[in-house]
Amino acid sequence: MGDWDDDEKTAIGEAPDVQKLLRGRPEQRAYVVVIAGPNVGETHELEGTREVGRTSATPIHLMDPEVSRLHARFVVQGKHIVVEDLGSTNGTFVNGERIDTPRELADGDKIQIGTTTILKFSYDALDRAFQQKMYDAALRDGLTGAFNKRHFKERLDGELAYSVRHRTPLALVLFDLDHFKHLNDTYGHLAGDHVLETLAKLVTRTMRKEDFFARWGGEEFAILSRGIDLEGGRRFAERLRALVEGHAFVHEGKRMPVTMSVGVAAVPETDVRDADVFVQCADEALYAAKQGGRNRVVMYGR
Repeated sequence: MGDWDDDEKTAIGEAPDVQKLLRGRPEQRAYVVVIAGPNVGETHELEGTREVGRTSATPIHLMDPEVSRLHARFVVQGKHIVVEDLGSTNGTFVNGERIDTPRELADGDKIQIGTTTILKFSYDALDRAFQQKMYDAALRDGLTGAFNKRHFKERLDGELAYSVRHRTPLALVLFDLDHFKHLNDTYGHLAGDHVLETLAKLVTRTMRKEDFFARWGGEEFAILSRGIDLEGGRRFAERLRALVEGHAFVHEGKRMPVTMSVGVAAVPETDVRDADVFVQCADEALYAAKQGGRNRVVMYGR
């Protein structure tokens, strides 16, 4: 066993972000962090009036079918923050108690919106940053920074329910890298990790802010695109495919050929109401892309 812990010298660490937060603490900025529900991990700063609801028009937009379209709102009144219910179906609760009139919030209060979504209220920017890091660690893949499969499935349930209820398009894009095992065997696993990290950066820069990107497993990834129909999903997938094929993936001076196969499914073109079935449709299209020669996009049902 090594004696790294017996070293006489202690490493000097720098924490500029923390110092910045500490300098800003007298401003008493208020935040809510989503600690349970489909939007878990999101943080929202409270300024002026912030409505909460299921509709995308609300500043705090929650993908929870049990949240009303316009459910509640936070109001900043000088040094005080209050929350009030807006006649929601399933109610607004503060620390477990349903509220019928505006309620002033104290640091650390838990606000339940509906039956499953819970927000934590805080004045502490340090606490907010810590919570964000903790939830990022729990929800994101450590290598690529994409969301993990578990969180993606939770988000998919909410997005599909929203799409079916409001009859709006929703595209699901599944893709994986072609012959990735051969790439690992030829160039090494560090090179493979470099490819995955670079791929994730390319995808993140290409997709819209509202798209939801996750690592499905291994070299397979998924993207949810609200408001995009099947043809729109195909065009987006083709743009990604061409971008990856044309990108110079280089590790330790060696360029590696990288391509990907893509399957696209979408509602309302595919009449599904079950998230697992939706994934199965996209997966069948992905399988067809592989069987058809790889490095191509296939739409489910076409």
